[in-house]
Amino acid sequence: MESTRQRKVSRLIQKELSFVFQKDNIGFLFKEMITVTIVRVSPDLGNANIFLSIFPSNNAEETLLAIQNNKKVIRKKFGEKVRNQLRIVPDLNFFIDDSGDYAQQIERLLKK
Repeated sequence: MESTRQRKVSRLIQKELSFVFQKDNIGFLFKEMITVTIVRVSPDLGNANIFLSIFPSNNAEETLLAIQNNKKVIRKKFGEKVRNQLRIVPDLNFFIDDSGDYAQQIERLLKK
């Protein structure tokens, strides 16, 4: 069960990372549309698991690899945005959220 502080930090990370991916200069690295769907923060607020929805999903693995290769740049940009709100910038771990693709697949099967 998450504490209130964990939920607040999760929402902050989701909001600011979405801004970093879409509005900041980091957007030029990726041609795909990247959406931060879920953020889970450890109890000590030192680690954050970030689930990304990537559209179009046919290049999702390559995009995730590019994000992981540029993790330091992304963390630095994120840290600049939250330096007045968080004492420690958490370590960012990125994963693909494929729940949207799964829902589309289920919907296609139900229509048949």
